[in-house]
Amino acid sequence: MFARLFAPTIEVSAHCDLPCGVYDPAQARIEAESIKAIIAKVADSDDPDFRTRAVLIKEQRSELVKHHLWVLWTDYFKPPHFEKYPQLHTLFNEATKLAGASGTKGTMDAEAADKLLAKIDEIATIFWETKKA
Repeated sequence: MFARLFAPTIEVSAHCDLPCGVYDPAQARIEAESIKAIIAKVADSDDPDFRTRAVLIKEQRSELVKHHLWVLWTDYFKPPHFEKYPQLHTLFNEATKLAGASGTKGTMDAEAADKLLAKIDEIATIFWETKKA
């Protein structure tokens, strides 16, 4: 018993509480594509029930985009990434705001959805560069 108490420890590092290692900006992109499609469908519909349901789903998808981006920002990317890519904090801030109340969550603006997709693509480019390293 004493041998186990005084045995050397091994230091481990993980991106989250459960080190699954599964990170991919595609999760945020899929939700953002859904938002863009919903905005287009709502524009083509006069059915108030459909429109209400679609807006609710769009708002939920916007929250999911923010969630997936925050997981990447807070769990995957580490200080060396931010040193190499100093624009990362700004990209994540802008992307999450585009998915928020002044962006796709709070508006039916297709341009906001396009801007959100472009920001996710910028983040994805950096993400995949870090995976190669």
